[in-house]
Amino acid sequence: MSLFGDGLEAAVQKAFTRPAPKSAGAQMRYLVKQLKGTKAVAQMLRISQRTVERYVKDQIKKPRPDLAARLEREVKKRWQPQIRARARQKAATTGGIVIDTRARMGYTAPIGSTDQDRIRHLTVALPPQYAARLFDAQEAGASDAQLQQIAAEALKEVYFQDGGRRAGSLEEVRFTDIEHLEFEL
Repeated sequence: MSLFGDGLEAAVQKAFTRPAPKSAGAQMRYLVKQLKGTKAVAQMLRISQRTVERYVKDQIKKPRPDLAARLEREVKKRWQPQIRARARQKAATTGGIVIDTRARMGYTAPIGSTDQDRIRHLTVALPPQYAARLFDAQEAGASDAQLQQIAAEALKEVYFQDGGRRAGSLEEVRFTDIEHLEFEL
């Protein structure tokens, strides 16, 4: 489970204009239509082609919990791609992204400053360039640690340095022990 990747994905999913299919049969029919065949869906979900056909015909209605989770994840990954792209584009160019987090934060600064790590609860609007960096890194397959580093740099500039108006000698922000993380477009 990727905390940052899943958080960004959940933020984009809030932009959906219609709900994704809920029943197993509807989800399976959607995937068959998207992947153009039952064989491709069966390989992706690691089940038999005949099982996929049974779900499509509503002969099986209740999937195992692990299959239900895979099915839902794959449907949401493909649901409304144009809406998803538009939401990402808007956040990356004009809207920015809001990060709501409760985590241990501290920083490296010159001697004499109070740089002790402590738990902070922050809700900060990040400018569009950081939203673009987060989404670009996520699409490039960046790890959670890399996404966390980008978020730490954004918090350094926006929260700690207030866009360059204070704490100019701040070197590095530590963003660890994340208890809560949520993104909003």
